[in-house]
Amino acid sequence: MATAGKVIQCKAAVAWEPNKPLVIEEIEVAPPQADEVRIKIVATAVCHTDLYHLFEGMPKDGFPAVLGHEAAGIVESVGPEVTEFQPGDKVIPLFLAQCKECRFCKSPKTNQCELAWTRIRQGAMVGKESRFTCKGKKVLQFAGTSTFSEYIVIHQIAVAKIDPAAPLDKVCLIGCGICTGYGAAVNTAKVEPGSTCAVFGLGAVGLAAVMGCKAAGAKRIIAVDLNPDKAEKAKVLGATDFVNPKDHNKPIHEVLAGMTNGGVDYSVECVGNVEVMRSALESCLPAWGVSVIVGWTEMFDIKIRPPHLISGRTWKGSMFGGFKGKDGVSEMVKAYLDKKLQLEEFITHNMTLDQINDAIELMKQGKCVRVVMSVSPE
Repeated sequence: MATAGKVIQCKAAVAWEPNKPLVIEEIEVAPPQADEVRIKIVATAVCHTDLYHLFEGMPKDGFPAVLGHEAAGIVESVGPEVTEFQPGDKVIPLFLAQCKECRFCKSPKTNQCELAWTRIRQGAMVGKESRFTCKGKKVLQFAGTSTFSEYIVIHQIAVAKIDPAAPLDKVCLIGCGICTGYGAAVNTAKVEPGSTCAVFGLGAVGLAAVMGCKAAGAKRIIAVDLNPDKAEKAKVLGATDFVNPKDHNKPIHEVLAGMTNGGVDYSVECVGNVEVMRSALESCLPAWGVSVIVGWTEMFDIKIRPPHLISGRTWKGSMFGGFKGKDGVSEMVKAYLDKKLQLEEFITHNMTLDQINDAIELMKQGKCVRVVMSVSPE
């Protein structure tokens, strides 16, 4: 391409400081260095983790930054020593890399990668390297990705090549929310056919967990949320019941125990609230229930009593749904193309990058599942 090896000037939504609207700016994106890939972002979605960084976590050394980590695009150019990708490839950037060489990548026990977190500053959730500059200042790359930009540069271990037939404005959701929820049910909880499940929180991740429970053959899937508007969407994706904790005068785990003869076989927490995490655990059958924490927060501790676990429950955590980055994303794109995975049902709004603050507001108010923004033409 004509831009290969050159600095690209393009548009990006910059978070100059926490708790403030993003600003559409002209930024410079440097050419890829060794082992790096420069990608033209075609479509990106807003995820709650972007909002967490901006409004809740607000790390003091995490700004200015370009947020966004759920996207799909096309390789524009590659740096030296990159053999896996070439210009024109359709790809999905990964916040959880897969180097395929470390002991974690070689183990079937985890989807973590030892190299992945050496690229990210812990606590600040931004990359140690950045190829972005704006108004003479270095701008940080959120989660090492930063997809609220027309172009990004990312290490090749954090890029998944996907089927060229994939529609980028749909499969962008596979870059975070869909894999995170679906995999929490299928890979982490290992939901069994004929089982009973509860999913707490019906954002995109929770709805994807509902879809995963259904795909795994659960016979009863209880969707739990404070927003009654979420009930219909949950049922479309496989929920058999909807429970709003506000409709009951006793704790939600007691309500679920009464509905399921003592508790569910599996529960998945997709809120990022420590009280809900405890409720999800207590909702499981004490003898063998499995509860999975998916929602992210670093701000509070969880309190439980030892008998909650001693009786036989299992408590697990799940990041990116237990999918190894490159392998899992490619598999999930194929599942969508084979009509084994729903994506359109999650997209409630289509916007452009210029409307990023409107998209954030919709998510803050719980008025969307996923907003997909078109960033660049294919």
